[in-house]
Order: sequence, then C-alpha cells, then structure tokens
Amino acid sequence: MTEENQLIELVSEDGNTINCEVFDLIEFEGKTYALLVQADVEEQDEEYILLEYIEEGDECTFASIEDEDEFNRVWDYIESLADEVED
Repeated sequence: MTEENQLIELVSEDGNTINCEVFDLIEFEGKTYALLVQADVEEQDEEYILLEYIEEGDECTFASIEDEDEFNRVWDYIESLADEVED
C-alpha cells in the first residue's frame, strides 16, 4: 500500500456502497488494522470505520472484526494514540 490516500469501496450490510479513504494503518497485537473515513462527507459528519487489514502476497483485503472484545481493545488503543497526539 502506498503513502497516498487509497480509495476503498465498501458494501454495507444493506447493500449500499460506501466510498472510504484509508486514514491510517495500525499495528496492534500482531495484526494490522485499517482506520477508514468516509470520502466526500463534511468533516463534522465524518465517521470512522475500523477493519482488519490483511496482506497476502501482492493482494490486500479488509475484514470485519467479528469479536467485540477485540474490536474494543483496538478502538481503545487507537483512542490512546489520539490522546497522546493531543497532549
């Protein structure tokens, strides 16, 4: 994955297409997670999407984090990083 903004097209559970940009890749507990933000929305309306980022050879995929405890640990870690930046 390159440093430039990557546009990702996601399909929601109800079949709607959501265009997102990769905001950041985060390494945590031996896995890589992608923090995505919806493209083409006003900054005050931004919502982040957290997915597992998986590289296999030259291919990369995104997967939902099914385990709620895992999701919460990763989200708490990301929030702690944001708090460090603000201080």
